[in-house]
Amino acid sequence: MELTTLWFIIIAFLWVGYFALEGFDFGVGTLLPFLARNDTERRVMINTIGPVWDGNEVWVLVAGGATFAAFPEWYATLFSGFYLPLLLILVALILRGLAFEYRHKRPEAKWQANWDRAIIFGSVIPAFLWGVAFANIVRGVPIDADFEFTGTVFTLLNPYGLLGGMVTLSLFLTHGAMFIALKTVGDIRHRARALAIKLGLVAAVLAVVFMVWTQADTGNARSAIAFVLAAVVLLAGLFAAAKGREGWAFTGTFGTIALAVSGLFLALFPDVMPSSTDVANSLTTTNAAATAYTLKVMSWVAIAFTPIVLMYQAWSYWVFRKRIGTHHIPATH
Repeated sequence: MELTTLWFIIIAFLWVGYFALEGFDFGVGTLLPFLARNDTERRVMINTIGPVWDGNEVWVLVAGGATFAAFPEWYATLFSGFYLPLLLILVALILRGLAFEYRHKRPEAKWQANWDRAIIFGSVIPAFLWGVAFANIVRGVPIDADFEFTGTVFTLLNPYGLLGGMVTLSLFLTHGAMFIALKTVGDIRHRARALAIKLGLVAAVLAVVFMVWTQADTGNARSAIAFVLAAVVLLAGLFAAAKGREGWAFTGTFGTIALAVSGLFLALFPDVMPSSTDVANSLTTTNAAATAYTLKVMSWVAIAFTPIVLMYQAWSYWVFRKRIGTHHIPATH
């Protein structure tokens, strides 16, 4: 296997991990005003992701760094052309991180409500804009012969891109509701499970339309298999939720997101950023890649450190595996 192909697979794996893990964080944050009926329940929801959200964000940092090092032309075109959406995502993630750290610092209701709004904003914006960004990457954007983006931010707000944003938002909401049902006890658990089924049905419709559109435009046999499996796994997860099997239900939404994102990368390969202006201007795993020596060094570093990161994250999930409820939340002083 060529190193350029290997690093395309590694970057795809990093994005799959990011969306499947950070996706439920975004879902929990977005559902904060809809599932929680009082401050104690809001604290329960925040505590379900409290020990893991920052570890989940590491995946996007590594994905961005790997793209910069392995495919510098892809990184340059992507971050210059998608500057405003990526900036909004960055601001949203910063505000969300601050909210998790500062919400409990003061007992005033107004103080906590303002930070709750920051959590919601910091969850909705990335959940939607990541879908818009990846939909445009797969579909193709205007790129000239110098591999420079020639469109505007409004170029990205096309029907296909907006549908992609709605798909990621709805899938992350379903994923987050499944996670809350899996991690809590009491009334909030039952409300989350019921809401997850309703959200999942909406997500299923949007996702099927998006995947059929993608398959018709840029898909291939491999992406078709991934998309079909994603749809089947989502329905299986919703069926498990209806039967009260929250563990299998969460596994279903996790698998759906992983398979759907994998399908996008399978539809994209061997391009990394197609040009809608002229196919000759498309960025591929060949013309966007770094030198062979750079990829070789990066491969050895990845072999050494990836298992350590995966083991640490698995350990953190194991330590914080138990359910929590309102009776675990101490009174505010």
